[in-house]
Amino acid sequence: MAQLQGAGIRVSLFVDPVERFVEGAKAVGADRIEFYTGHYAHQFAHDRDKAVAPHARCARLANQIGIGINAGHDLNLDNLRFYKEHVENLLEVSIGHALICDALYFGLENTIQMYLRELA
Repeated sequence: MAQLQGAGIRVSLFVDPVERFVEGAKAVGADRIEFYTGHYAHQFAHDRDKAVAPHARCARLANQIGIGINAGHDLNLDNLRFYKEHVENLLEVSIGHALICDALYFGLENTIQMYLRELA
């Protein structure tokens, strides 16, 4: 990581929303974490509050210890806004797959605008 950071490259570690993983990423010097949101997305339709709870809790910890927050996997137009509203200081989301799939139906320009509205 030091070599990457020395070259001006930001390092983000992909983690489940578990406190010890957030703390571990900070301890090894990562600049950011990226929460795996697959479980959130699958549980969202059944109990969205329960689905987002570990992400919100770990985001609070990440903010306290000074590590940036990204998220990604299965985020889409249905669950993205709720996630962003509950994960404080979310910096980036990985939505490429869903965005391209939606673009097949709505067109790329329209789809990008739809996702930007969800993140506003």
